[in-house]
Amino acid sequence: MTHFTPFQQLFITPVLPFQRDGSIDETGYRALLRRFLTPEYLDAGVAIIANPEAGEIYTLDRIERNRVVEITLEEVAGRTPVLGGVAHVTTAGMVECAKDAAAAGVDGLFVLPPIGSADITLSWNADAYPEVILDVLTAIAGEVDLPQVIHPVGPFSARYGPGFSAAVTRQIIDTVPQVVGWKMTYNYDGYREIARVLRSAGRPIGIYGAVGKYFHENLATDTFDGASAGSFNFALERMIEHITAWRKGDVARATEIWTSGLEALQDYIFSDFGRLHIRYKAATWLRGFIDNPLMRAPIPAPRRKEIEELTWLLRGAHLTTRPDTELADLVAEFGLK
Repeated sequence: MTHFTPFQQLFITPVLPFQRDGSIDETGYRALLRRFLTPEYLDAGVAIIANPEAGEIYTLDRIERNRVVEITLEEVAGRTPVLGGVAHVTTAGMVECAKDAAAAGVDGLFVLPPIGSADITLSWNADAYPEVILDVLTAIAGEVDLPQVIHPVGPFSARYGPGFSAAVTRQIIDTVPQVVGWKMTYNYDGYREIARVLRSAGRPIGIYGAVGKYFHENLATDTFDGASAGSFNFALERMIEHITAWRKGDVARATEIWTSGLEALQDYIFSDFGRLHIRYKAATWLRGFIDNPLMRAPIPAPRRKEIEELTWLLRGAHLTTRPDTELADLVAEFGLK
């Protein structure tokens, strides 16, 4: 087996634009990727996850998933790593998804737990039954020898938020050597605990910031090896400025950027996890980067109140948005309530 080292990149989890009829807007997706793949951002360490949760992988069929990977690899053209998202309702489907991504030429896998059953998504006790995720990861590793970055989402707990416990984390990194990175989906205290587990793993495991409202503290405590984040879709320039300032040791500049609107924007985005991906897409649309804010049903459209709040917060973070006159017409056109 190949021995892999962690990625150190700032992985963007792109939203996936759709046409009005619900089909993938391939032209719009390419345009969005090109915004991320400028020399400035590539030099800062930007990379891409094709088919993340923010890209609605759970709504895509096999042909669509593979097409998203294909487009992403074409646009990236080897300039930065690409991870292929892996999600399905069955272990066999997860393995198939991973094999497809590997065959296309991705640099690694971005693995979610199986999606679709309330037994797993809402009620699963990963501490009591870790085999649910361990069996999936080992099945994938048995067929695809690529590095795995884990998206460790599960039912909420007061201790960790929506992330796996320390015990399950240790079992995964001890059992599956392909695992090289961990998306930090946790609440603040959970993040601190899991970061300590990962740092003591006995081999390098990348700690990838995910919940944007904690980035300032994560960077301050040196528990931020990279990122896997949807907020890059709509606030890339300010987030790169903030991360770069920290990495240069310019704490004053980093704090100035953070407290000049970026913190407030991130706080709102992450204030309701049930609206998280809706707000990612709405904010990306408000910036003018995609043509509409609509997700595939039954995920609902953003509400008018969210549009108003996001517009105000984006501008407060010194990010340009569509003009008010255009927004008023579009809100009416899309019937946002």
